[in-house]
Amino acid sequence: MVQTGKGVLYAGISTDPARRLRQHSGELAGGAKALRGKGPLTLVWQYQAPNRSVASLWEYQLKQLKKADKNRLIAGALLSELLPQPKQP
Repeated sequence: MVQTGKGVLYAGISTDPARRLRQHSGELAGGAKALRGKGPLTLVWQYQAPNRSVASLWEYQLKQLKKADKNRLIAGALLSELLPQPKQP
């Protein structure tokens, strides 16, 4: 999750979070339109999912959380406390 200078949280998935943050910050091409001009941006939380399918599911679920719950994640709450765990095949 990325936090803007005004405290707005943005969630997304990436195989390279450092590169993606540079894109969002405007250092590299390809950042999200939603973050243009919203800097400075700070990476405040990240989690490695076992695969892209799970990452996409968690991204969707994370975006459904209230800001207070997102802040709980940032503060160290366990992911399993806030998001349903995906069923393994």
